[in-house]
Amino acid sequence: MGGRISRRGLMLVLSSPSGAGKTTLSRRLLAEDPDLTMSISVTTRPKRPGEQEGVDYIFVEPVEFDLMVNRRQLLEHAKVFDHYYGTPAERVEDALSAGRDVLFDIDWQGTQDLKEEMRDDMASIFILPPSTRELERRLKKRAQDSDEEVARRMSKAADEISHWPEYDYVVVNYDVDAALQQVRAILTAERLKRSRQAGLGDFVKRLRDGQ
Repeated sequence: MGGRISRRGLMLVLSSPSGAGKTTLSRRLLAEDPDLTMSISVTTRPKRPGEQEGVDYIFVEPVEFDLMVNRRQLLEHAKVFDHYYGTPAERVEDALSAGRDVLFDIDWQGTQDLKEEMRDDMASIFILPPSTRELERRLKKRAQDSDEEVARRMSKAADEISHWPEYDYVVVNYDVDAALQQVRAILTAERLKRSRQAGLGDFVKRLRDGQ
């Protein structure tokens, strides 16, 4: 008989306040899981040191972003810290239809929009820091932002954290390795959901027929 049971891909959403670890967890998950691909967001913000066009983000001018919104080419879009972010719809649907899973590193606003559009394809995880002090320490350690920007992100964190009940799962990132193991367990369970295994009916029919 052989072969894997065909299934529709799923959308795995990771959200957290800035600095709580979702980007680190995303990168490690992607590095170890060949069946997972990153959803690359479109953004109007400037490129940070080390970021690559088409790998980390698709960087566009505000006018082009507005055109994409008007053409309904984005599954979700939101303004975060004076810049706009959005998820290109066509790339995501192509991946899901081909049975590939798509990882999203987005905020609560984007998650709400995705839920309205594609709830059945989604599993969402909110990453919490172990403490406010640790969150600030991690932001400063990153050395990507000015002190003013760190303070701004910290003031925003309380509002972001308040959206935790809107998510399917919550993981407290005490330790990256432990948090990664928990996220991996969630992904495995979501992949095994009966509703996602499109080929399960035919597989069971063959079993019942003695094949």
